[in-house]
Amino acid sequence: MRLARIKGEGSGDAVYHCISRTVGGQLLLDDLCKARLVALLMPLARFCGLEVITYCMMGNHFHLLVRVPEAVALSDEELLLRAEGFYGSQGFLVVLARDAMQGAGKGRMPAHIRQTLLGRMGDVSVFMKEFKQRFSRWYNRRTDRFGTLWAERFKSVLVEDSPEALRTVAAYIDLNPVRAGLVRDPKDYRFCGYAAALVGQKDLQQGIMGVFSESSWGRAAARYRESMFVQAGVGGHCSKRALDRESIRSVLLQGGKLSEAEILRLRVRHLTDGVALGSREFVNAIFFRYRPLFGPKRRDGARPIRGAPWSHLSTLRDLRVDALG
Repeated sequence: MRLARIKGEGSGDAVYHCISRTVGGQLLLDDLCKARLVALLMPLARFCGLEVITYCMMGNHFHLLVRVPEAVALSDEELLLRAEGFYGSQGFLVVLARDAMQGAGKGRMPAHIRQTLLGRMGDVSVFMKEFKQRFSRWYNRRTDRFGTLWAERFKSVLVEDSPEALRTVAAYIDLNPVRAGLVRDPKDYRFCGYAAALVGQKDLQQGIMGVFSESSWGRAAARYRESMFVQAGVGGHCSKRALDRESIRSVLLQGGKLSEAEILRLRVRHLTDGVALGSREFVNAIFFRYRPLFGPKRRDGARPIRGAPWSHLSTLRDLRVDALG
């Protein structure tokens, strides 16, 4: 069952893991394309008022972890600054708004322009639509092609805004290139949020600091790296040998236990298809809020992530598969 886009409580203040794939899963995104996606992402997020916690651009898909904050009132001046930051000082709407505010409008932005700009803010669906459309237009011009580039509108999982849920999903996203065998350490993959934060991008540093409730980037970076690598056998600042995918599966089949970081090196469908992810209380609250969307026999919403060491996390969709199967 495909569910409508599920939202957090209130008018905002929700975190989403968003995923989109190229048509047919084709490897259409080369390094220049990935760099273009990154270049579009952060200015658009700032304009829309969304916080990018982390991201990863791959050859045939991308992952975003974004926070949609509670709606705040913006003055005309603040709205104009945001618009200039994204569209540029000579953008069509920017010029119209600025001329009106400096001329007969007596410092006020025309209502229809203000509404148009506000309509593009604070909504993850609008954000994703504009992000993907802008990239598609660039890509089609560059490659002299036409038609759809993306296989789907986009998938999203509503993630509880808690340290446990956020660090799990963030690490899963930043470890994508490790799972794909592109690098042994995500710091070496320049199209992910972790690498961008390490080279000084303040927005991404703030995202990771927020996950760990740290005011110091140094402490947050150390804790995040530890959450990805400690006891994982993944190459990094230590000399441990990295376990490959088949070695991990072999250990599991033999009944051995693996660390969370090792398991994050495998694809875990619950983190991309689970609809909502978090504590039992969080998932059940979402379930009862959207109760009419589910069958009459279902009594609660929280479903376990089978086969993974995340007893503190549940998902809304019962995938009926072992997370690591």
